[in-house]
Amino acid sequence: MITLKGDTIYIRALEPNDLEFIYAIENDQTIWDVSNTQTPYSRFLVKQYLENAHQDIYEAKQLRLAICQDKDFPALGLIDLFDFDPKNNRAGVGIVIQKNDKRNQRIGSEALGLLIEYSFYHLNLNQLYANIDTENEASIALFTKFGFKCIGIKKQWNLVHGVYKDEGMYQLINQQF
Repeated sequence: MITLKGDTIYIRALEPNDLEFIYAIENDQTIWDVSNTQTPYSRFLVKQYLENAHQDIYEAKQLRLAICQDKDFPALGLIDLFDFDPKNNRAGVGIVIQKNDKRNQRIGSEALGLLIEYSFYHLNLNQLYANIDTENEASIALFTKFGFKCIGIKKQWNLVHGVYKDEGMYQLINQQF
């Protein structure tokens, strides 16, 4: 089981107790635009997902971790590695902090730092990337703080409430390779 500890938070593997938290996040329509979700998820589907969450990243091609402050739960957010490509040593990164009162408290920053370290030093990845709406100033600031560089803009990439929005592709190369 993966648990990575920072100064004020830790990120850990998903647990069966995360069912309601993940159900709430997956069904939060305010973040569907950034997660490319278009339909609600049932508790049954989330429970099935959690039952398979033990799969190795090499098998599942993704890793979803819960961001926590307390040892006894609850999760405050999720941080993911997705599109894991072991041949080319790269993966995408996504992060969401659900509770508004917990945003802007360095939780996302600390979680991203832990995930970058894990990705580069334990998975030996060469690069991480993130797809960020060009108007999402908070996410751009978070990722660029860690050295992610915008390597291109995908014009009119996502249809959001009837309007096409541009999406930036941000990349971080592991300098140890």
